[in-house]
Amino acid sequence: MSIQNLSRAIADNTSNDAFALILNVQQWDTLAGYLQPQDVSVGDVLIAQGAQDRSVFFLESGAISVHRVSSKEQMRLAVLTAGSVVGEGSFFSRQPHAANVVVTGAGRVWRLTTTRFSEMSNRQPNLALELTMALGAVIAKRMAHRSKRVAVT
Repeated sequence: MSIQNLSRAIADNTSNDAFALILNVQQWDTLAGYLQPQDVSVGDVLIAQGAQDRSVFFLESGAISVHRVSSKEQMRLAVLTAGSVVGEGSFFSRQPHAANVVVTGAGRVWRLTTTRFSEMSNRQPNLALELTMALGAVIAKRMAHRSKRVAVT
């Protein structure tokens, strides 16, 4: 499976909280070795609110809904499309996920686990740093916009 479709989706994402990872072809190919591609269907749960898993998901195609559930209601926080990232909040904070993330449009995601990120950090520190800075920028962008602040997962 080629990571070039994910690379294009990220480059084409013009949302105000876009994941802006700029790598050359060789770097993208190296990154692919640390990611797990996964085809997803409508209704699949990528992230469960309260889960301890710290994986980050990069959306190549399709759409996902981020929503928080309380005892009284379910509130949609965001709808994300190709080129977006989700799971960044727990990745950095080590806290449980703050929201559910459900697939609303079938497509493909690429998953980065913390174990694979640790391996990347040891073997490809410059690539790990670029990825970390791009993820941090997404959090900063989402925190700067009140409506997106609650969508940091």
